[in-house]
Amino acid sequence: MESRVLFSSQFKFPVKTRETSIAPFTPPRNVLSFSFPSHAGRFVMRIGPLVKAVSFATKIVAEVDGSRDESRRKKLAVFVSGGGSNFRKIHEGCSDGSVNGDVVLLVTNKKDCGGAEYARNNGIPVLVFPKAKREPSDGLSSSELVDVLRKYGVDFVLLAGYLKLIPVELVQAFPKRILNIHPALLPAFGGKGLYGIRVHKAVLESGARYSGPTIHFVDEEYDTGRILAQSAVRVIANDTPEELAKRVLHEEHKLYVEVVAAICEERIKWREDGVPLIQSKENPDEYY
Repeated sequence: MESRVLFSSQFKFPVKTRETSIAPFTPPRNVLSFSFPSHAGRFVMRIGPLVKAVSFATKIVAEVDGSRDESRRKKLAVFVSGGGSNFRKIHEGCSDGSVNGDVVLLVTNKKDCGGAEYARNNGIPVLVFPKAKREPSDGLSSSELVDVLRKYGVDFVLLAGYLKLIPVELVQAFPKRILNIHPALLPAFGGKGLYGIRVHKAVLESGARYSGPTIHFVDEEYDTGRILAQSAVRVIANDTPEELAKRVLHEEHKLYVEVVAAICEERIKWREDGVPLIQSKENPDEYY
């Protein structure tokens, strides 16, 4: 069973009390409800998955930049460390018109990885970051990377299996414009050292009944930025980490393209309490 999560919320305590009206609805029987404690001192609620977007009476802060042309194709920089299957799906989405954007740069810490090879074969420039310790001339510094991204006019940075911590300079240069995808339902099973197959092993060892990808904004730490979208994948009895990873990756490919399409269409809106929501394309009055 695979399912979309309707929305997520994160709150830093204390939270100012405020009435929030939500349009009434009757959830289906298989709606999931998760509540995870977080080491970061946050509470996360997820409600899903088969209900369409719910209209929120909570004030939405659009933060529109009048100088930006929302209809133009956005310029994307993708960061990878391995085969880059999510990068390939995003590139395919740009090519077939699903995404109103173009991948203009590929950044990697492994110049010979599969993602870098795919980029070169498709005419996408490849940059190495950070500088290699053994070959300091082969790579960019943090300030050089920011300069190059700006020169290319990059609108959004997408991390797709990039295993290095993003430098503070980049986070500050692209506020609310850097996304990462993680192969588990954050804030559980995240943080430094939890990546790849390690994540799926941790999920199975915990006894969790559901896993799935999380897409979140990037801050200065590993996997602690605001959650934007998630998709739930049922953990099957006697699952192996490899089997679970395969099903989660299938969901990653779909979810990341959907979210990238939304950011390229300027459909990410920020609630006044700092929670990002995706505006429905079909009904602009609805958010999820």
